[in-house]
This record gives sequence, structure tokens and C-alpha cells, in this order.
Amino acid sequence: MAANFLLLNSDQTEVIVLGPEEPRNMVSKQILTLDGITLASSNAVRNLGVIFDQDMSFNAHIKQICQTAFFHLCNISKVRNILSQSDAEKLVHAFITSRLDDCNSLLSGSPKNSLKTDTIVVRQMTVMFLFVGGFLSDAGWYGDAEKVFLSCLQLCTLHSEVLHCYRAVECCVRLLHVRNGNCKYHLGEETFKLAQSYMDKLAKHGHQANKAALYGELCALLFAKSHYDEAYRWCIEAMKEITPGLPVKVVVDVLRQASKACVVKREFRKAEQLIKHAVFLAREHFGHKHPKYSDTLLDYGFYLLNVDNICQSVAIYQTALDIRQSVFGGKNIHVATAHEDLAYSSYVHQYSSGKFDNALFHAERAIDIITHILPEDHLLLASSKRVKALILEEIAIDCHNKETEERLLQEAHDLHLSSLQLAKKAFGEFNVQTAKHYGNLGRLYQSMRKFKEAEEMHIKAIQIKEQLLGHEDYEVALSVGHLASLYNYDMNQYEDAERLYLRSIAIGKKLFGEGYSGLEYDYRGLIKLYNSVGNYEKVFEYHNVLSNWNRLRDRQFAVADALEDVNTTPQQTQEVVQAFLLAQSLGPTRPCLG
Repeated sequence: MAANFLLLNSDQTEVIVLGPEEPRNMVSKQILTLDGITLASSNAVRNLGVIFDQDMSFNAHIKQICQTAFFHLCNISKVRNILSQSDAEKLVHAFITSRLDDCNSLLSGSPKNSLKTDTIVVRQMTVMFLFVGGFLSDAGWYGDAEKVFLSCLQLCTLHSEVLHCYRAVECCVRLLHVRNGNCKYHLGEETFKLAQSYMDKLAKHGHQANKAALYGELCALLFAKSHYDEAYRWCIEAMKEITPGLPVKVVVDVLRQASKACVVKREFRKAEQLIKHAVFLAREHFGHKHPKYSDTLLDYGFYLLNVDNICQSVAIYQTALDIRQSVFGGKNIHVATAHEDLAYSSYVHQYSSGKFDNALFHAERAIDIITHILPEDHLLLASSKRVKALILEEIAIDCHNKETEERLLQEAHDLHLSSLQLAKKAFGEFNVQTAKHYGNLGRLYQSMRKFKEAEEMHIKAIQIKEQLLGHEDYEVALSVGHLASLYNYDMNQYEDAERLYLRSIAIGKKLFGEGYSGLEYDYRGLIKLYNSVGNYEKVFEYHNVLSNWNRLRDRQFAVADALEDVNTTPQQTQEVVQAFLLAQSLGPTRPCLG
């Protein structure tokens, strides 16, 4: 070695013997001398950060990774409250995920018993994976979070201890949340069944895990699939599981999901009480700049939009978007969904004015972010494209340039067709979401003067909605009103139009009261219809009805700030829960605007 100008460092030179155990032991006993340095073989040696053992099982390496990552995980958790989301991401990647990724291809094909021999290692790794997966999920990186949680579930199968069953249930709940967020609903259903199997194992050992979080996530899954009756039923089960000592995050999420389920069932009093308490809890516990607070605001905005308090819903959605942008930055899936919600509420709010610049900006921003992060055929694009198409259609109608109008309508048509195909692929033909897309196409075909195609789309939308939601649902009323407009303004089928207008008005009044904003278009449609057929007595009658409606709208929603009455709350969580369950036992409340 000296001839080649080389010198061994005795402190950093190690020897290991690999091979079958018996001959390996014989060789290991021999003492080697190399360049004047005496070397004895070791059971494990380190090479470029990887610990090799004589069996090539990498047990020592795995244990070292767990200990190091868990050490840094504990340190980060101590300062997490004073770190921004961006800084926390950097620390997790620098000290934890980088170590998990480093040379991990060497572990491919390793037997399960390489971990099974050390229960403490498995416990440390499951805690670490739950933390890292939760962090990735909160950041909106659903694909990476799903991989981590799947690895965590594999670890939980290595031991049959009760503790690992509890960990597996927790992991399933978080995996279900991730798959819901990533629109993997079929896999989400499998995850729920897996969680139930772990619950059954615990029950056999005389243990009982709280089901609030699991049932809340199932409610979210069913809601996303438009299975509203089932979602409502499971939200009741989730509310029953809320007990003192439950983590605030779980309570807030269950209240949010239950509120949304109540909204689509038109149980507005219940929905209002639940979502306002969720907003209050999130703000008090997490602070007014926390993502969890923005989550509750988005659901509060959903409630306000559905009870026709459109102006306040826009303000709430804007606040939620501001929080998410400050936490996550620009290119983030959570920011994209906030843009989309704000786009739609702005579109509804600006419908009568015809000024859609703000709504269009947020719709395009949502699409840009989603296409930057997710594949082109991802289901999350369906609703964003739908909102943009609705906006483009209204802009085209008000456009005085024929060429520009045709271009905008064609772009809207392409967006609607793309959304429809994504919805049919995910949900099938017989689904509320698919029906909404048919209805949107019907409106667009009317603007494109393709009246027969428009009629076909509206009738298809009504049939699906009636079978799924009943004959007196808000969604049915919307489609009925759109078909009435087609018959009235373009096809001169006045008797059919009158019957449909009156049906739409009756549903709107029953659900939302005399001041419902959607009544304006039905009233104006009837005035035009009665003018066309020469029934001037009815024209005068509905002019008076419209005037009364305007006066009601002026008096409605006197609260200047929708957050004013949720800054403080006289009720405790258990009081809210018990009030909800008591009202449920007494039967549905009468829908109202709260």
C-alpha cells in the first residue's frame, strides 16, 4: 500500500465476513493483519451510511434509521407550534424523509421478520409514519401520504398486540381521509372495511376504540359520492361517538361533516348550530390563521350559500382562501379547492350584475393549480371546469361580438363535456353529480340555440334527481326552473312552462321561504309568459309579487358579518351534541333560513 501512496486509517477500517453461518464463524475467529494493522471481523459494518450485517438482513440498519428519525421527530414536535408550515416541511424533509429515502432500495425484498424481532422498533416506526403521513396529508400531498399510511398498516400487521390494532385503526382513519381528498372513493370504501375488521379484533379482546373519526370520514366519503341519505345516517352515528376528552380536531371534523349532511337534507337549523360551533372551536383551539379554521370556514360558506346568504358566503370563502394562501402558498391543492368555492359563490353573487371577472379569475386559478399538481383526468378538475364553463356561458350571452360569443360557448361546451365524462367515470350515470352536469349542458345548449338537445339534457337531469333526491328537492327545483325557461323563452310551450314555473316556486318557498333569491327568475319568467299569452291580469299579479319579493330581500340577512355570532358561544360541545341528537329523535325540523 505504501508503494501506491495509500494508508489505512485504523479507526475507520472494518472487516465483515459474509456467507453461511458455520464457515463464517470459522473464518471470523481468525485475526487479519493488513499493512501492519491488526483487524478482527465485526458482526456489522458501516459503508456510506448503510449498516451491513453478516446475514444481510439489515436489522441493525433499520433499527438505526428508526432511532434517528424518531429522535428528530421528537425534537421537531417540541418546536412545531412556533414554526410555519413551510419551515416545518423543510425540517421534516431534511431530518426524516431524507433518511427514510436514503438507500432504501437495499431493503427491497427484506423479510417481515426483520422488523418483527423488535417490537420497540415497530412502535417507533408506526408513530413516526403516522406523524409524517399526517403532515403530508395536512399539506395536501395525498399521494405521498397514502404511501406512508400503507407502509404504516404493513407495520401494524407484524404484531398482534392490542396497541398495534389501535394504531391500525388510527392509520385506517387517516388513510380514508387521504383517499377521500384524492377522490379514490372505491379504495376508501375498502379502507373503511379494513378499519372495521380491526375494530372487531379489539372487541374480541375486550377493548373499544372510539368511532367518531372513522364514522366522520365515512360520512365525507358518502357525501362526496352524493349518497346523502347514507351520509346523514352515518353523521348521526359519528355524533353519538363524541365524548369528553376526544381530540378537538376530531370533534371539529365530525361537526363539519354532520353540518354538510344536514345542509343537503335541508335541515338548516341543525346545520347552522353544528357549523357555528365547529367554527368557534377551531378558532379558539387552533387560532384564526390555522388551516383547520379555514376548513370550518369553507363549510360555513357552504351553509351560507345554501341558505341563500350569498353575499356573506363570498366573504367567508375569501377569508378561508386568504388563510390557506398564507399557510400553503400558491401551488397547493387546498388553495385550489378554496379558489373553486370562491369562484362559484362569486358567480352566483354576480349573476344579476353580469360582472364575472372575479369569479372567472378564481375558477381559472383553481384549474391551473390542479392541472399543475394532478393528472389531467383527475376528478377534482370536474367541478372546477364546470364552474368556469358556467361563467363563460354568462359572459358569452352578454357579449356583442358574434365570433367571440361562439368561441366562448364552444369553450364552455368542451369544459362541460369533459366534466361530464369525469363524473360518469367516477360515479356512473345514476348520480346527482352526473345529473348536475346534464343540467348544465341543457342550459348551454339553450344558449347555443340547440333547443331539442337542451330539452333532452334537462329532462334527463330531472329524472335522475327525482329518483335520487325526491320530487321536492332544491336540485330538482333548479332543473325544473331551467326547463321552464327553455319552454317559455325559446320553444313557446307556455302551458308546460307555466306548470314547471309554479312547481319550482312551490319548492323554493317550502325550502327557503318567501325571500328566496331563486324566485326572482321564476317570477320574471311568469311575467314574460303571461305577457306572451295576453293574460295581463296575471302580469299585474306577478309584478306585485316581485315587488313584495324585493322588499323581503332588502330586510333579509341583517347581520353585517357572518362571523359576529360565532366569536362567542354559550353552549358547550356536549350540549350541542345532545341538542342535535334530541332533535333527531323528535324527527326532522322544519327547513328555514335560520
